[in-house]
Amino acid sequence: MKKTLLFGLLAGSLMLSATSCSNPDFKRDEDITTRTLPPLPEAPDTTGGKVAPPNPATREINAVNATEDIKKMQPVM
Repeated sequence: MKKTLLFGLLAGSLMLSATSCSNPDFKRDEDITTRTLPPLPEAPDTTGGKVAPPNPATREINAVNATEDIKKMQPVM
């Protein structure tokens, strides 16, 4: 009795999962048309035409350079 009930439940669940997987509204990849995206616009100039300062990461790390950098970051009163 228990074995037939187990097999019946297994068969029923397989039937439900098989029927739920078939979707008539699903479109295959070959039905989809593709087109190219438009080009991206150029980035706006937010620097106002100023040239970027030299990269501070290329400077040697020592006490003198660190002090100069800290003084530049301090607000002027």
